[in-house]
Amino acid sequence: MLMNRDKSVLLIVDVQAKLAPFIHDNEKVAAHCVWLAQVAARVGVPVVVTEHFPEKIGGTLESVRAVTADAHYVAKQCFSAQADGCLDGTAVEQRRQVIVCGTEAHVCVQQTALDLRWAGKEVFIVAEASGSRDPANRDLAFERMRGHGIEIVSREMVAFEWLQRGGTELFREVNRDFIR
Repeated sequence: MLMNRDKSVLLIVDVQAKLAPFIHDNEKVAAHCVWLAQVAARVGVPVVVTEHFPEKIGGTLESVRAVTADAHYVAKQCFSAQADGCLDGTAVEQRRQVIVCGTEAHVCVQQTALDLRWAGKEVFIVAEASGSRDPANRDLAFERMRGHGIEIVSREMVAFEWLQRGGTELFREVNRDFIR
């Protein structure tokens, strides 16, 4: 199945200040989340951002917060945002496809993705925009999620599927500003 911008929502999971320094390749993971949020904004895909115990783990990284000012922010206590109920009433509930990125891949990202899949959503995990403290845990989470029908994709797969076609003004803008 292809990702479609009219059916998609971008869900950024727990890219938080006090956790980020411990994530393997944290600067790259955060930069890819920023990139995805910017492309989503350009093509009209809504963004939802979760924060796990923000009073203890800190809020969303400033780099991500700076490009998600229009996003719907939700706080959670369960590892799975779906189990926590905080996604009720957001674009995640309203849209069929959920493109997920964030941290930690083997904890909050995975539990949220599995619960969303079991709830009937089409779920896509953006590989380079998802991280864990130990890359082996991230890889195991990808393998496990794939086994449950969740697709592991790259950020460019997301962008080009959202665009659907070349030769449009939107394609030229995204290609010029984001595809490098």
